[in-house]
Amino acid sequence: MRTFIAIELPNEIKDFLGSLQNELKSSGADVKWVEPKNIHLTLKFLGDIDDKQLDKITRIMDEVAGENVKFQVSISSLGGFPKIDYLRVIWVGADKGAEEVTKIAGELEKRIAKLGIPKEDRPFSSHITIGRTRSSLNREKLVKSLKDKIDLGGKKFDFYVTRITLFKSTLSPKGPAYEALKEASLKNI
Repeated sequence: MRTFIAIELPNEIKDFLGSLQNELKSSGADVKWVEPKNIHLTLKFLGDIDDKQLDKITRIMDEVAGENVKFQVSISSLGGFPKIDYLRVIWVGADKGAEEVTKIAGELEKRIAKLGIPKEDRPFSSHITIGRTRSSLNREKLVKSLKDKIDLGGKKFDFYVTRITLFKSTLSPKGPAYEALKEASLKNI
């Protein structure tokens, strides 16, 4: 089964990101937008795993979660990979909490690699993907819209991370469907 580990976002943040997507859609750019209900902060993409790996991964999740305390994340910026002027991925970034997210992602990466699941080629970057460009159609208009909203209009959205979640991802012509398989709670302060 195709899986990943992520931090779920509160519904009010997903709703805001959905409205932000709608504003960006006015650029007419050719973008595959992530459905708001599916927006999350990925910690580790695992790919296809079997039941034996699943058991070991859930144990690792419990260990890592138990070693880290609950923390606050503040979403406050908009950007694109590889660069905003030549973007392929449209993302929302966190300032507060990014260090904690990166630490948890690094621990998961290191421990899961021992199971034979490859490490990522690129260094981890704490971000929330909201869309992916499919072509260069109206890309300039999209980039202008992104730059106009780069600080989310001065708004910040805070939430507490209390757990990490293992998701199963089922691909279909309608898009991916995510199912939570396991949650691991972070420890209290």
